[in-house]
Amino acid sequence: MQEYNLAIAFDWEYDQDFIRLLEFIAHRHNLSTYVIWPYNLNETIQLIQNEDIKFDYLLDRASDTSQDFIKLQDLLKTKKVPILDRWEKLKWAANKATMHRVLSSEGIPVPQTIILSPYSVNDNINISELKLKDVGIPFIIKPAVTSGGGAGVIKKAETVEDIIKARQEFPNASYLVQERVIPLEKDEKRFWFRGFYSCGLIKAVWWNDLIHVYDIITDEDIERYKLDPLFEIVGRMAQTCGVNFFSTEIALNMKGEFMVIDYINEVCDMRLKSKFIDGVPDDLVRQISEQIVSYVQCAL
Repeated sequence: MQEYNLAIAFDWEYDQDFIRLLEFIAHRHNLSTYVIWPYNLNETIQLIQNEDIKFDYLLDRASDTSQDFIKLQDLLKTKKVPILDRWEKLKWAANKATMHRVLSSEGIPVPQTIILSPYSVNDNINISELKLKDVGIPFIIKPAVTSGGGAGVIKKAETVEDIIKARQEFPNASYLVQERVIPLEKDEKRFWFRGFYSCGLIKAVWWNDLIHVYDIITDEDIERYKLDPLFEIVGRMAQTCGVNFFSTEIALNMKGEFMVIDYINEVCDMRLKSKFIDGVPDDLVRQISEQIVSYVQCAL
């Protein structure tokens, strides 16, 4: 039987640089790796079933978008192989309606929100103009569960009719009607951030929500603009949701309040900034990779 310390499953071509970096760092720490793509998934499952191959740990970046990889997770669970992260946990955390309730119950700052049941369950929900005043006009409409990339999100809705129309796009999803948060703009900076949590490591970067470009937060930035609460909020979110690797969006509004905008992005985009204008700063990707490998090594 061949044994590998870390199996890495992925299905997105743009993950390749991240996977190579993970493998490089793992090998430097004397950990063996095995990469599972869609093309060798069935072969790998057969090898595991025949006990020709064994994994000590699985990093899964595929089961959220490729259902076939769930079979791999289910099989490895029968073998008592730890998984980062289990698809059931990610599916739960990816639901924005669920996370809104969970985070707000823990006192984590989230926008004013009305949660609506799926259109397929109730196609005649009565929302009064009075309720809309609670979230403000214009407001955001977003499905609780999507395929990512802002699908189904309406950023400047104004009427009940907008809500009725929006709910029909993803009829089986709950919807959030949400306060539109306007970030502070100062010193040629837009105070919108992306926080990352990876196996105990908490990081945050400037992230312009309009052009999707990242910039490093310096120590001077943290001190000058009093950004320490950013890191505290990400840590509290990790404790609350139990996901080991995620990103989130947090804005500092014009009242000086930090607000979690987009809750748990359960599979982080790890494209490198050196190759993509909207990629994550290379050094941050390296730090995240180092942390994941160290976490796996400690678990073995």
